[in-house]
Amino acid sequence: MSEPIPDVSRRGLLAGATALGVPAPAVPAVAQRRAGIVVLIDRNDPHVMGHAISYTANLSRHFASKGQVAPPIEVVANGSGIDVFRADKSQLKEPLAALRQMYPNVVFSMCASSKSIAESKENVTIELIDGAKLVPFGIGRMVELQMKGWAYVHG
Repeated sequence: MSEPIPDVSRRGLLAGATALGVPAPAVPAVAQRRAGIVVLIDRNDPHVMGHAISYTANLSRHFASKGQVAPPIEVVANGSGIDVFRADKSQLKEPLAALRQMYPNVVFSMCASSKSIAESKENVTIELIDGAKLVPFGIGRMVELQMKGWAYVHG
């Protein structure tokens, strides 16, 4: 007679450990915290910018349709994508304002390094749209959030 095949799934391992009087392993901290969603805009392309905005709205609606509060969503603009949050250039000021009003869990972040480079090239001071904030490095912010368990969506 052959030995039964052990259940090596997570559920089987947890049940087996508990049955043996061994405490179940702790759930990793990343799984315990309510992670968010980070959306990247890295090109000055109306399609990329528009997709990022519609993805953000659709994600918020998706969770609402399930009776859930959407996790935090942060839209990060990096490189030439910073134009989306520039007060002097953004063609999406109104949709962005409406998005923030409808979904207060949405945050807009602009790469300060990219802003500084653009200011030097254009010899201007760049003002941000209402509700946008600066982060030191857009790519650093992306990685920081992903390391905290946030899901990544490219615009």
